[in-house]
Amino acid sequence: MVSTLEVFCFQIFQMGILMQSTLNNPAKRPLLKVLPILFCLAPDCFAEAGVFSSPTNIFAPASTPANSIFGLSLFVLAITATIFMIVVSLLTYAAVKFRKRTDDDGREPAQVYGSNQVEIAWTVIPVLIVVVLFMATARVIASVQRTVPANALQVVVVGHQFWWEYRYPGLKVVTANELHVPVGSPTALKLLSADTDHSFWVPRLAGKTDLIPNLTNGTWIDPQETGLYLGQCAQYCGTQHAKMLLRVYVQSPNDFERWIQEQSQPAHLSAAVSEGRRIFEATACMNCHTVAGTPADGRFGPDLTHLMSRDTIGAGVATNNHENLRLWIQDPSAFKPGALMPAMGLNDRELNAVTAYLETLR
Repeated sequence: MVSTLEVFCFQIFQMGILMQSTLNNPAKRPLLKVLPILFCLAPDCFAEAGVFSSPTNIFAPASTPANSIFGLSLFVLAITATIFMIVVSLLTYAAVKFRKRTDDDGREPAQVYGSNQVEIAWTVIPVLIVVVLFMATARVIASVQRTVPANALQVVVVGHQFWWEYRYPGLKVVTANELHVPVGSPTALKLLSADTDHSFWVPRLAGKTDLIPNLTNGTWIDPQETGLYLGQCAQYCGTQHAKMLLRVYVQSPNDFERWIQEQSQPAHLSAAVSEGRRIFEATACMNCHTVAGTPADGRFGPDLTHLMSRDTIGAGVATNNHENLRLWIQDPSAFKPGALMPAMGLNDRELNAVTAYLETLR
């Protein structure tokens, strides 16, 4: 789960982005006068008005777990804003009341020691605030973890360096990097890691949950609106951690059923690209990738059976089109330096043939 501190930091980050865009636009500069007040008192108004355009906006929850975290973040923000206003007010009062005057003789004012009441107050009050925040956070974490619906769609999520694998055990579907779920229905995510620590975080759908080797974690989502929800691996996992992106497609029940049926089919085979298939199966490609209906059954890289049904390649790093796919096959490090997929050293004829073959996998 995402901590309250991380939620608050993310809010401050979004606030900074908005202020920067406001400063760069003279027409919006009057907003600076009211921006801090609006941010503290009514952050949900920003989401309603579309001011925060980020698709990872935590102020626009679209799932039950995200709603719980959103409510907690507002509670924490209200407490911290109150503390901030009290401290600023006291500092302002002290600065104005006890400012240096022309008739000051420069002597040190009388010192007061041993105020037990003051010392008890500034010890007990912060402790109580921390306890309240801890209890509120623990309650949200416990409620989210305990209430996984029994009828949820089961999906196994495996984090790899630097991509995501999705398995639908009950539906016999395996895909990569782009998670598809039905709208309005709960989906339980079983989180595993194939190598090092990762973290699954789609802010509008659920809190952050780590994927740890040799440990099974879990979370769940029940999106209420169709559309594309973006996220990010939120745990540093290597050189291309920043390009290990999450894409969750929330579809209508009919569209999701149609997608499942398409993904359940074996790879489309065509005699027109037989040379590309031969090269694919004769190189190390088939040792790392799976193409259903062919001898390729590798498990180290993404399943390519329906590669061209995906909008992106490289875990969201590039649009899935002819040019990017060809360049990816030629040299993956052009997109993701440090990616574990090696350049195969194909000549232009072999490269074109393999690209043409992969473009038939829909």
